[in-house]
Amino acid sequence: MHPSTSSDIAQVLFRARQHSPFLATLLDREPWTAEAVEQALADPLGAARQFDEVSGERRRLRVERRRLALLVAVGDLSGRYDLTQVTGYLTAFADQALDRAIRFAILERTPDQAPCGFAAIALGKQGSRELNYSSDIDPLLVFDPETLPRKPREEPGEAAVRIGRRVVELLQARDADGYVLRVDLRLRPSPEVTPIVLPVDAAISYYESQALPWERAAFIRARACSGDLALGGRFLEAIRPFVWRRALDYGTIREIRDISRRIRDHYSQAQAFGPGYDLKRGRGGIREVEFFAQIHQLIYGGREPKLRVPATRDALMALADAGRIDAQEAMLLNQAYVTFRTIEHRLQMVNDLQTHALPATGPALDNVAALHGLGSGGALLDLLHPQVVRVGGIYDALAGEEEAHLPTTAETLGGWLTQSGFHQPERATRFIEGWRAGTYPALRSGQARDALEALLPGLLDAFAQAPDSIHAITRFDAMLSRLPSAINFFRLLEAQPALTRLLSSILCHAPTLAEQLARRAELLDGLIDASALEPMPDIPTLVVQMSARERGADYQWQLEHVRRLVNEKRFALGAQIIAGASDPLEVSGGYARVAEAAIQVLARAAVDEFVRAHGGVPGSELVILALGRMGGQALTHASDLDLIYLFTGDHAAESDGAKPLGAVTYYNRLAQRVTAALSVPTAAGPLYEVDTRLRPSGAQGPLAVSLDGFARYQREDAWTWEHMALTRARPVFGSDAARAAVQASVDAVLSGARPRRAIAEDATKMRADMAAHKRPAGPLDAKLLDGGLVDLEFAVHVLQLEHRTAFAPQLRPAIEQLIDAELLPPTMLAAYDLLARLLVVLRLVAPDAQPPGSATQALIARALGLRDWNEVVESFERTRQEVAACWAYVRPGAKEADNGNRTG
Repeated sequence: MHPSTSSDIAQVLFRARQHSPFLATLLDREPWTAEAVEQALADPLGAARQFDEVSGERRRLRVERRRLALLVAVGDLSGRYDLTQVTGYLTAFADQALDRAIRFAILERTPDQAPCGFAAIALGKQGSRELNYSSDIDPLLVFDPETLPRKPREEPGEAAVRIGRRVVELLQARDADGYVLRVDLRLRPSPEVTPIVLPVDAAISYYESQALPWERAAFIRARACSGDLALGGRFLEAIRPFVWRRALDYGTIREIRDISRRIRDHYSQAQAFGPGYDLKRGRGGIREVEFFAQIHQLIYGGREPKLRVPATRDALMALADAGRIDAQEAMLLNQAYVTFRTIEHRLQMVNDLQTHALPATGPALDNVAALHGLGSGGALLDLLHPQVVRVGGIYDALAGEEEAHLPTTAETLGGWLTQSGFHQPERATRFIEGWRAGTYPALRSGQARDALEALLPGLLDAFAQAPDSIHAITRFDAMLSRLPSAINFFRLLEAQPALTRLLSSILCHAPTLAEQLARRAELLDGLIDASALEPMPDIPTLVVQMSARERGADYQWQLEHVRRLVNEKRFALGAQIIAGASDPLEVSGGYARVAEAAIQVLARAAVDEFVRAHGGVPGSELVILALGRMGGQALTHASDLDLIYLFTGDHAAESDGAKPLGAVTYYNRLAQRVTAALSVPTAAGPLYEVDTRLRPSGAQGPLAVSLDGFARYQREDAWTWEHMALTRARPVFGSDAARAAVQASVDAVLSGARPRRAIAEDATKMRADMAAHKRPAGPLDAKLLDGGLVDLEFAVHVLQLEHRTAFAPQLRPAIEQLIDAELLPPTMLAAYDLLARLLVVLRLVAPDAQPPGSATQALIARALGLRDWNEVVESFERTRQEVAACWAYVRPGAKEADNGNRTG
């Protein structure tokens, strides 16, 4: 853009007179000089209102409208205004005009009352501040029966309708001064039977419970624009969960695509690019840019508030910045949108008509081109054609081809399945016929079966490509049998073919994940994001995600929010292994980061809730100490959390709230609250099993103990197994100072401030007791078999305690340090890696520790970085022998015997 000069403006005014009868008429009625126009362009809204000779609100609005139309057109044609400014000025005037009309209509009837209780919600292009020269406005009008001014003995609904009719008349009726705005109220619910102004509570109830899918898309661009803005804001806040659903509603996505297809069919004559092409509805036109943005906003906006922007171009940029759409495609769509809207404005400038189609005749097309500053209609077509092609191609890729359909008879279906590569087509046919018969609760409705039918071609194609197609379809059938509802699940899969293939792999290989999906199909939602297969973020990032709160959300909402996120992230981590996207050791660390973030967020929420009732204990706070695999930051999908609750300060102190408690009672009740937050199942599913038996005195002792009591117990009374557990202790909740104090206490005990024990002897007896009472689950139990992870952990912990060294809570660094100290053989590092990887993978694909099918065997080999199943078995056996030998060497007498042999 460049500043216009008076001579530039004069040329634009001449071009407008030559090629726009509408603008020529305005110039005759507003005989401004080029200099006057140039000055007015600095503030067109203000300039349009600068007159004294016009009286009456109705007439003033019409004169302002024509003056603004002229000024904005000149600013547009001269290049002084870009598209954002053009549509911004037009929308700002529409907002003001509607507001003034509402105010006038109320005060005209009830001059002694404040003009409140009546609001306009801008939808469509007004809502997104993208109005064009001849746009309708599509407001939704709502009123509050409690506050709306009305005449004596007049019903609120009757008063609201009369005010609404007067507003429409003030804006829309034509007279000698023209009109202000065309008003279309048909976007309200059931416009053929509902009044033009709706009671706000009834409108909220409708959108929460009965609204159609396309109405969600309409409210992407909604905002309170005129009248009682507080009332409008309350309405939009109430229906926000309807618009931005966290659980994806692919019925809405499909509905928008259907609308697009219907528009293409209806305007088929205007599809072929050339004279007569419809810039708005044509293939590759304005609507497809808007639909492209809205579809992606509906997919991701429920989870990502930053994507909830109303303007089309802003939405495209936000989606690109968030990595939800390709940045190059966003740029191309943005450029095309600017071009299409600019030429659309030229079309409407000619005669102030609400038109979007290029003229069908040569002279009229040449005239529009000349108004834009081009030499001919051909030049205008050359400007538009490449952009139409690009937009059409991008949208076609999103919308997909016409739906394929599966054969309906058993014979033809069996042939289709055979041709597709199904191993047992007859059995698969029986499953499909059962689904079509609606034998399961989730398939009882015709709508559900229709959604399944649309999904089946892609789903079965994915199953056919799976290593074991009949296993996949059998698990899918089992999942369908347990789902209470499945329409949204089907539509999600239909919209995401890659997700369908991943689901097929999960069903083939991962009974643990398949079982979770059968209970909560919405877990699959989390995998639509490509980042779901990337490494889990660090703990502070996860804490921020889990701490996000809805305005006014309570403690229970926070618990549900964390449960949903944790279950989604654990499911995604499992899917990473099935997809071969991540090293199982990295996934194990990811499980631990998710758990630690959940502990921090839920413990903080529980503490805050407890403080509201009981106050805090002065000079004291809760600290959570993690042990076991949680302390070592190496969880599996099935790991529980070994936790000890401690509190700092004086155990004899008392809380300072309205319902004071002694410190011991206070922290024991608070610990119960935290345990419940982490473990009690809710509608969002279970979270973690919490094991607190490693606390002082075990299950017989209090749930929470003071730090002083804990330190004294560890120094004086703890047994060898408790000190072994302490080697993996790590504070995971509490202030930095409190964590440091707990860690210092742990370090002191490990470094020698503890009773002298026969560590190796005690550990040997404990391992024998464990072997007697907790048998291996199967021949692949990487944890409990002789030479498994437990034996390696015992060897490490005995050496740590005996030599007072290598006290890293994470097992792998501890092993590295013991190897460096020549206390462990170097082979133990590779042994740990193999056993740990195997444990993480088997918890998903073979939780019974039995050898899985050949296809899953290949997946395990890939996850372990080995060639095939034979190498997995050989490596496992060799590793177990090495670990067993290491543990045998660490046990009592082994080292002395070895030293004697060497001496002899």
